[in-house]
Amino acid sequence: MANKKATAKKVEVAPQELENVLPETKVKQKEIKKPTWEFKDRTYYLKTGKSPLVYTIPSRHSQKKPLLYFDKEKGYQRELRYATNHASPFVDEQKGPVTLGRIVLRDGVITVKKQDVCLQKLLSFYHPFLNKVYSEHNPVQDSKNELDWIELELEALNTARSLDIEHAEAILRAEFGSAVSSLSSSELKRDLMIFAKRQPALFIELANDENVQLRNTGVKATEAGILNLSADQRTFTYGQSSRKLMTVPFDEHPYSALAAYFKTDEGMEVYKSILKKLK
Repeated sequence: MANKKATAKKVEVAPQELENVLPETKVKQKEIKKPTWEFKDRTYYLKTGKSPLVYTIPSRHSQKKPLLYFDKEKGYQRELRYATNHASPFVDEQKGPVTLGRIVLRDGVITVKKQDVCLQKLLSFYHPFLNKVYSEHNPVQDSKNELDWIELELEALNTARSLDIEHAEAILRAEFGSAVSSLSSSELKRDLMIFAKRQPALFIELANDENVQLRNTGVKATEAGILNLSADQRTFTYGQSSRKLMTVPFDEHPYSALAAYFKTDEGMEVYKSILKKLK
């Protein structure tokens, strides 16, 4: 009897979905994009607002005028030098012969051609005088700064226009002193508008300072003889009775101290009384 080979039956297994299998992840490193250098002519100007015939900016490191830049990536100070025959302003990157150049602003301005990469990078990125002694001309930023100034000026002028005469006098007195007392209403308004236009930031600060009007009332009360301020400016007294009102704290402006006193419970009564007498 012939042996029959047993044949194993093939068992088909249905494909199963694998659960909780994490897909292969790839860690992508963030590429640090270095700022692209735009080749163009650049203009630099003095921040002082003056235009000297000739102004020289240090162009190389020396003990008297250090010209160093702290490199955060390398972790140390790097010496700077303007070399007309090199593209880098760093001494440790200038290989071979070096031709030194001078940095001279004429009439407060210097224009550097696009070919002079070393000088442009030195002035635009690394020089310690940047944005302290001089700045790079940036039309976009300059227009933004000009717009901000115009808006601040407009805010100051609108505020000045809406103020009453008493508040206007208080602001001008804080800035110009007792000479304000001799001005007429129209002169006060005119000088107030001029002040707001020329110094808008300071004007807005004074307009929002609640102590300005209190100080002005104190000055007017003293000028009217309602209050007296001693010769050493340390003591306020009542005009007629010479009774002591308050002592000015050491190293404090007398009318600022008086304004602070007016804000106390006792001082509020005195302030109201002074206002009635000034009318």
